[in-house]
Amino acid sequence: MHDMLVKLYDLDKYMGLQNGTMPEITIRKPIGPEKHVLVEWVGKKFFKAWASEFDMAMNNRPVTCFIAVKDKEPVGFACYDATARGFFGPTGVISSLRNRGIGTALLFTALKDMRNNGYGYAIIGGVGPAEYYKKTVGAVDIENSAPGIWESWVQ
Repeated sequence: MHDMLVKLYDLDKYMGLQNGTMPEITIRKPIGPEKHVLVEWVGKKFFKAWASEFDMAMNNRPVTCFIAVKDKEPVGFACYDATARGFFGPTGVISSLRNRGIGTALLFTALKDMRNNGYGYAIIGGVGPAEYYKKTVGAVDIENSAPGIWESWVQ
């Protein structure tokens, strides 16, 4: 999987593409006492490596992750500066609530936070749904970027 680049200074062009999230969903930064619960949840629902990245994002100051919450339960998350500075991801939404705008809302929230913290660009590392990112935030492919920073990853 390759990496993609997003111009954060052009992000407002794409804001109209956001789907409205469900009204019962809250998107916010997590707080310290939630860390252990959320790291475990990410590892169970997604991947253990993503749990490690979420943990790293929780340790950043300010925190560089967001969660989507429904009825006091996590349903999605998005991180940046978790694997490397300037990188967006990982991000995920539980399978039962996908395609309802939650992932897109998390994406825009995290990218806007990156922009507000002084980044001009974001790298989306190891992209899965490339067409989604192209359409949603104008991301462009970074040539010869696979396997990128994960080349020497200890698994």
